[in-house]
Amino acid sequence: MLLNTAAQNSLALKKIWETIDTDSCPGNYNFHMHTVCSDGQLTPEQLMGQAVKIGLKAMAITDHHSVCGYHAARNWLENIPSEGPFTSLPHLWTGLEVTAQLLRTKVHILGYGFIPEHRAMAPYLQGEEPQGKEGLAEEAIAAIHQAGGLAVLAHPARYRRPSKQLIPAAAELGIDGVEAYYAYTNTKPWTPSPIPTQEVKQLSREYGLFATCGTDTHGLNLLYRL
Repeated sequence: MLLNTAAQNSLALKKIWETIDTDSCPGNYNFHMHTVCSDGQLTPEQLMGQAVKIGLKAMAITDHHSVCGYHAARNWLENIPSEGPFTSLPHLWTGLEVTAQLLRTKVHILGYGFIPEHRAMAPYLQGEEPQGKEGLAEEAIAAIHQAGGLAVLAHPARYRRPSKQLIPAAAELGIDGVEAYYAYTNTKPWTPSPIPTQEVKQLSREYGLFATCGTDTHGLNLLYRL
């Protein structure tokens, strides 16, 4: 196993999540973004350019079943000339989005701060939805934890089952957080949907979970979902 790096510092990530509120995303933090490495339209380099321009303090690229976007973004950050025009750069964590079954419902599990090379992550980094046992939410959450990461239930109010059923079930499986701040109606500018946000935040408090935020960008602008 590789040694921990800043991209796998789960303790620092938890400290940030403790501060997340309605105004955190998309100007300061964004923990849900996609690139051309899965179903997004931005290259990792384009995404990082926007992240720096926006002034993000911390972020994660969460491509579906892939970390190639993370690796390209990390390379971009590492190769910026020290005399370049950027006054500050965002802290980048490892991230991905996994499709899994929870209460016989297809959901998305976000993973953060994990070690990509850990053998437990192999079934989830093949570029496609995991099958069989690996496709169960409990297995995905356990794999992320084994790799030193944190697991979050993405957009809990978007599924066939309501969040009041899914969140307790995910909490029982050991999930660390829920994506509480999310724009379900694709508002422009990006704004968390009030009613689902309130419900998910209440459930996160009830079950002792972190409340995270992210734009879930798939288009060409990090300030929007689509």
